[in-house]
Amino acid sequence: MNTRIWQAGRFEIALDKPKIMGIVNLTPDSLSDGGTYSQNVSIALAHAEQLLKDGADILDIGGESTRPGSDGVSLEEEWARVQQVLAEVAKWNVPVSLDTRHTAIMEKALAQGGVDIINDVAALSDEGAVALLAQQPTTGMCLMHMQGLPKTMQLNPQYQDVVEEVARYLKARAAECVQAGIDPERITLDPGFGFGKNLQHNITLIQHLPELMDATGFPLLIGISRKSMIGELTGEQDAAKRVHGSVAAALATVARGAQIIRVHDVKATADALKVWEALGVSA
Repeated sequence: MNTRIWQAGRFEIALDKPKIMGIVNLTPDSLSDGGTYSQNVSIALAHAEQLLKDGADILDIGGESTRPGSDGVSLEEEWARVQQVLAEVAKWNVPVSLDTRHTAIMEKALAQGGVDIINDVAALSDEGAVALLAQQPTTGMCLMHMQGLPKTMQLNPQYQDVVEEVARYLKARAAECVQAGIDPERITLDPGFGFGKNLQHNITLIQHLPELMDATGFPLLIGISRKSMIGELTGEQDAAKRVHGSVAAALATVARGAQIIRVHDVKATADALKVWEALGVSA
């Protein structure tokens, strides 16, 4: 059986084993580490370097918080937060992902160079985003499902069938990309845990990840790290202390076929995956 490849800019990422995407938040108001790494470029770069040492395969850099209840920031502010860090990390010969939902930011970053992946919580729904990515020959992308907008998405999310509805949306977004000329090997999908979903919605999605993958036909990128669902399940109110629950959730998604996991706590996750693999645990 051929190993599935994620075409990601300068890199062809083999998905024969789960890959770890390390989070570099450059926002002062992120849910779990807001302000920690946004103070200056040197601090952010030191954090990114440590994530790589700890076992990250990909770095995901973002300048706008999309946590529940968050307000957006201006395009100028978002670009100011990420520009220098992206420019420096681009020199490191590691896959670089930009976490943004704004076409203008994608365009600036791609023009600057060194961005291999666009990780978009809005699944390239901003005007011109699909056309922009279609102009790029190899840039990878992650299309995420979100019900509503960050400001209000967690007020009262409703679904008749969360797995079917998420799958239908993601299939439609991927189909639009393919129809625009984007190679399917460049596409991954994210169910969007905590983005317009309550605890039971999130649990149901995890339990049915194999069906979601079968329905969509694309690799899944999963982001659960330190989210409120971990706090609800463990009773831990401090997001920074949700490491153990986050690792358990990551393994639960890997057991059900997730190929990329987006995490804050890279070393803990990498160590858990090493043990998991050594013990021959399977879904």
